[in-house]
Amino acid sequence: MEWTAPAIVLDARPLGEGGAVVTLLTEEHGRHAGLVKGGASRGQAAIWLPGNLVDVRWVARLADQLGNLTGELVHPAAALAMEDPLALALLSSACAVAADALPEREAHPRVFGALVPIIAHLQRGAAEVMADYIRWEVLVLADLGYGLDLRRCVATGAETELTHVSPKSGCAVSEEAAAPYLDRMLPLPAFLRDEAARAAPEDWAAGLRLTGHFLARDAFGARHRPIPAAREALADRVAGLVTADGSA
Repeated sequence: MEWTAPAIVLDARPLGEGGAVVTLLTEEHGRHAGLVKGGASRGQAAIWLPGNLVDVRWVARLADQLGNLTGELVHPAAALAMEDPLALALLSSACAVAADALPEREAHPRVFGALVPIIAHLQRGAAEVMADYIRWEVLVLADLGYGLDLRRCVATGAETELTHVSPKSGCAVSEEAAAPYLDRMLPLPAFLRDEAARAAPEDWAAGLRLTGHFLARDAFGARHRPIPAAREALADRVAGLVTADGSA
């Protein structure tokens, strides 16, 4: 058995003397692990940092074996994000969510395809891609069967003035219908319905609260697993930006 593919490094864990078990996300093969001989060595460790874009080759005698990986670095996203704490938090969160939420060896091409440009453009600064990252989490939920319905109000059918989301159904709610239940509703930032809408830190925070609720309840809670610590750290960092800006 053998395949080659572009991939995103999600995780690398040392094994034995200098080896590493590396988990990748690929378009066709989904979340897929393999053994990299020498992967934890000084010469190779930088290739297998989470978030890096790589070209890989996987080889195994049987399809269900761990197999061996070799690869070449295409884009050193992890190194480029090191100087930007918010960018590094976003990259770590994306890798953790993909590694923990996606089933092993199950293709999710939309999830892979949407994450690659986020990582590729992250060096411009996290502010440039934060809204896209939160939309990516919405896509992850949808691909796992927990899609949000943000098209129309679940109570009235209205397609305008949608300001909140029901935490139970995951459906949008209009401003009028939400008014009596504001303390129970999740705010719906405009950028999740309109890609042209401006997104400030307070909008990012609202978006992360929204997707975080459903990730915790459905993607992870259904499997009795906590939401990844890296995802919580990103939400906390963004909340801190809001507080620092005096917006909360």
